[in-house]
Amino acid sequence: MASMDKILVKDDSNPLVEFNLIPVTNSRPKWRAAVSGVPIEGQVTVELLQNTKLPDGNYRRVFKLSVPELETLGTAGTSAGYVAPQKVAFITPLTVTMIVNQRATVASCANAVKILLGLIGGAYATTGHGGDLSGASAADAVKSNTTGPITRFLVYGEDAT
Repeated sequence: MASMDKILVKDDSNPLVEFNLIPVTNSRPKWRAAVSGVPIEGQVTVELLQNTKLPDGNYRRVFKLSVPELETLGTAGTSAGYVAPQKVAFITPLTVTMIVNQRATVASCANAVKILLGLIGGAYATTGHGGDLSGASAADAVKSNTTGPITRFLVYGEDAT
């Protein structure tokens, strides 16, 4: 990648929290959040892991999002006012793999990504919702019973559909 810009994303908090992802390296493109007071290993990261031409002429593209969950033990502090620094409790990785046919066009790739975004965004048929969650509505809709089946599967697991 010739030039890497910052990326601004929002989480599902209510109100939404913005993460400004800054470029870390472009040898294998990677961005990391820069939240003040959070250790580096506790920052959200985005990586473009692979863009490889396969033996059959198709391309494999792999994207990974890592979202660490932080915890603080002893948040009340000691009598001297000491509070332990935050530690990473666990990381939730989300990986997307796309196999692009050698005959694919920009339009066909864009169409597949658009459909995926709609599915992840909570698309369902009962109200004609096209999976276009945005802003504050996304904060709780991803966790609610009305969210589409693909989003519910990713959040709650197989029994949620």
